Amino acid sequence: MDGVQLVRMVNDISNFFSFEEDQEVAAAGVVGHISKFWNPRMRTQLVAHVEESGVGDLSDVAQLAIRKLGQSS
Repeated sequence: MDGVQLVRMVNDISNFFSFEEDQEVAAAGVVGHISKFWNPRMRTQLVAHVEESGVGDLSDVAQLAIRKLGQSS
């Protein structure tokens, strides 16, 4: 799976958590979902793609979630 597809997927997940008023809570929901349902290779690829290409089209919540994922790797 390429980085663009992963970005689209993480944005979709962050949209699901957009009902949360607190972005930290929403980002934690995104991280929880990705940690539970994505394999480690996909998580690593997403973080690497963002580090190489920048945040681009990522939502604010998705950006925060990816920073958290990068810290836990």
